[in-house]
Amino acid sequence: MIFHAFLIKYAEIAIKGKNRYLFEDALVKQMRLALEPVEGDFRVIKEQGRVYVLCPEEYDFDEAVEALQRVFGIVGISPVVIYEDQGFEQMGKDVVSYMKARYPEFSGTFKVYTRRARKSYPINSMEVSASLGGLILDAFPETSVDVHNPQLTLSVEIREKIYVYSETIPGPGGMPVGTNGKAMLLLSGGIDSPVAGYMIAKRGVKIDAVYFHAPPYTSERAKQKVVDLAKLVARYSGPIRLHVVNFTDIQLYIYDQCPHEELTIIMRRYMMRIAEHFAKKCGCLGLITGESIGQVASQTLQSLAATNEVCTLPVYRPVIGFDKQEIVEISRKIDTFETSIQPFEDCCTIFVAKHPVTKPNLNVIHRSETKLEEKIDQLMEEALSTVEVIEIN
Repeated sequence: MIFHAFLIKYAEIAIKGKNRYLFEDALVKQMRLALEPVEGDFRVIKEQGRVYVLCPEEYDFDEAVEALQRVFGIVGISPVVIYEDQGFEQMGKDVVSYMKARYPEFSGTFKVYTRRARKSYPINSMEVSASLGGLILDAFPETSVDVHNPQLTLSVEIREKIYVYSETIPGPGGMPVGTNGKAMLLLSGGIDSPVAGYMIAKRGVKIDAVYFHAPPYTSERAKQKVVDLAKLVARYSGPIRLHVVNFTDIQLYIYDQCPHEELTIIMRRYMMRIAEHFAKKCGCLGLITGESIGQVASQTLQSLAATNEVCTLPVYRPVIGFDKQEIVEISRKIDTFETSIQPFEDCCTIFVAKHPVTKPNLNVIHRSETKLEEKIDQLMEEALSTVEVIEIN
């Protein structure tokens, strides 16, 4: 069966009151961007409280649905067949024809739901539903009507033309990207940070990212792994500006000057400082990390407090209460897992101490950082000025 359109269903957007149109417009924009790579002339329109994708005569159905399933804000995608309005008698024939083509062996319970967007139509919605239900019963004698808990709901919308659909494919939910500001993601090559970026983007936040590269201790392949992860996240979040920071000299200097059990915390604090620099430069309203309480030494409450101290922007940690398996499940769903587990180390894993402090004392950390004062500002300047920016689409 050829579907002529998709009816797009949303949830949270519907309760936005007078600002609802802004969220609808953002949703339409993201849908158009998502459909651009799909061959064919798709048109996304708003019409009488509905959002539709009008499809070309020939297109790849699965590819179009897959693209729409990556657009935050969509909770359901209903494939629609559109018929010319040639009177009620013809409508009945068209609906029965739809059922025979779509469900030739159907023998369960059903109901017909009618919506008259065109109020001038001479028959009201209840009468249309009852009459169409009778025609379906005649055509499918083994079926029965159940208006409370049907196995199949056939929806008919009366507009300038007649729209018929009976299936809703789940969408990702959330809010359209760009409706809730922008934030900077600290993106590593691990499992957690791509998931964190996905989850924040799902709430309507546009994201940029920063990656800390440490050549020659980390390879170009490790960097490419992060670029690949950014591309996978960008399928949902839209374009990402990835900042690749050369962190080698800073790490080596900290390694030489500071107690090794404090390396992870102090390095993390300087990463947060650098990430915040680029966040402010890009107009971001916060930082995003993939930290989960207790997962590693740098993610105890005391350690998180120590890294937070250097930030003036809020730090968002969407997987903070998740265990590893929960994070892995999301990474599999968004197709980042297999890339994340490729054996290319990031800069964090190279300089991990054998016995890292798990409950850092801020006064002790401050004293250790004073040992860096002679040279750290210069190294920070070099890292900031030599950043590589990669546009991820």
